[in-house]
Parts: sequence; C-alpha cells; structure tokens
Amino acid sequence: MENQSKLSKLYICIPLALICCFLWGSAFPSIKVGYVVFHIDGDDSYSQILFAGIRFFLAGIMVILTGSFLQKRVLYPKNRVEIGRTALLSLFQTILQYTLFYIGLAHTSGVKSSILIAVNVFFSIIVSTLVFRIERLTVQKAIGAVVGFVGIVVINFSADGFGGGFSFNGEGFMILSSLAYSVSGVLIKKYSEKSDTVMLSGWQFLFGGAFMILFGFAAGGRIPQADGVKGILMILYLAFISAAAYTVWGMLLKYNSVSKISVIGLMNPVFGVILSAVFLGEAEEALSLKNLCALVLVCLGIVVVNSKFSLQKIKS
Repeated sequence: MENQSKLSKLYICIPLALICCFLWGSAFPSIKVGYVVFHIDGDDSYSQILFAGIRFFLAGIMVILTGSFLQKRVLYPKNRVEIGRTALLSLFQTILQYTLFYIGLAHTSGVKSSILIAVNVFFSIIVSTLVFRIERLTVQKAIGAVVGFVGIVVINFSADGFGGGFSFNGEGFMILSSLAYSVSGVLIKKYSEKSDTVMLSGWQFLFGGAFMILFGFAAGGRIPQADGVKGILMILYLAFISAAAYTVWGMLLKYNSVSKISVIGLMNPVFGVILSAVFLGEAEEALSLKNLCALVLVCLGIVVVNSKFSLQKIKS
C-alpha cells in the first residue's frame, strides 16, 4: 500500500512518467542513427525487424536480471496463465508495435514520427473506456485529451497540410503502432493486478525480441556491419530505453488510471521533436513558434486530465 500511495501521487507520478517520455523521445533519433551505424537500408524491412529484435531481447535480459536481483528471487512466468498473459502482451507491446514502428520510422522523419505516435493517447482512452471498460470516460478526460492532441496537430501543421504527403508504410504504420501500444497499456493494467509487473515486462520483451530475431533472420534480414564500439553502445542504449521506460511505465499504470498516464505520454512527441532536431538536423522542421504553442497545449491537456477540479461541479 505504501508503494501504491507513492506511485499514485502526482509529484512522483508525473516526473517518473516524464523521464519515461524523454527516454522514448530519444529513441526516434537513436533508431535513425542506429540504421546508419549498422548500415541498414531504409527499404530493408526484415533487417530492421532483426535490429529491433536484438534490442528487445537484450532489454528483456536487462529487466529480468535487474528485477530478480532487486527482489532477491528469479522472476519468471509461474504457470500457463502467466505464460499466456506474457505472450499476448508481447504480441501487442513488442512484436506488433515495434515491427510497425521500425518500418514506419524508416519511411518518415523523426520529427513527424514523434508527432504521429501521440495518437496513442486517443487510442488508449478509447480502448480503456469503451472497449475494455476498465474506467469511465469523463468530460474532463475527453477535453484534456483533445486539448493535448490539438497541440500535436499544431506542431505538425503546415501550408501543405501535415508535412507533405501520407504513405501507408510510413505514417500509416506509425499510427497502427500507436494502436498496438494502446492495447498493450490496457493489458498490462489488467494483468499487473495478479502478476508481477517487472516479470511481465521482462519476459514479454524476451519473447517478442526472440520472435523478431528469428522472423527477421529467416526472412533474409541481416546486420551488414557495425561501427565497433559505437554500434555496441547504440544497441545497449536502445535496450536500456525499453528496459527502464517500460518497466517504470508499467508500474505507473498499475497504480494510476490508463487515461491519466496516457495523457502524460503526450510529452513523447515534444521530446522526440526536440531531440530529432538536435541529433538528426531536423531543426528547420521542428523548431518554430507553432511548436512552442503546441507545447503549451500539450501541457494544458495534462493539467486538465490530472486536475482535482471536476467539470461536474459546474453543473451542481
């Protein structure tokens, strides 16, 4: 109960969620740079899947070893039910989400990918309230999500629309990746009530990573060449992003509503845009007055959803 009360406190919950968002935001430029470091062509989807699989397999090992050390016991699925939960979570959280993500990211910019992935906030609220019905859709949640998402629209809007074109294997895959992520968030919320969150996170990464490695390699994917130490550090950092961010995020989902945590996730594209501008040279696309307006709207959406002030009081 002590952990529950701490992780549900806004002054702890929000900073931890923002750290996760920063790590995820750094993944956009890191993966792009990783393609260069490992000499993976933008159209080589199977090598991209293989690259992703190696990342998540390593992330699974990190989570399992660290969690087992901290809890002083070996973390593993104890029965068929937990194996089934882990497998289903792995399907949505790792295999589907990141197969779509890695291929989509190869066919669009880091800035645009950072923005498009934010539609998971809409998906998360819809999935948790209307599909699984694990929480109630309120006017406050809806308004907060809409205000935040308007920021995402603003940050990507230009005279020719949303960045000049839409491709199914680029922008389309990023949106589908967001849908898979939203389903995985609800699943981990449900499963963490009866299973250890760290165990679920670690083993779903391990299962998903192993599947992606086997599939990518069998389909002809290869890692042509790695630039020595730089390549090793890059893949280890990407694995760390997943191991740290998803484990903490899963713990936050266990003790907070899906809607509240998901709306904080609107900061993902803000960090993604900034870091893509810095490390990918996409500053012209990313840094402008409209992006500052978008940041204000995103933050406002977070405040609305997490405010103790209820819109229902207006009616009474």
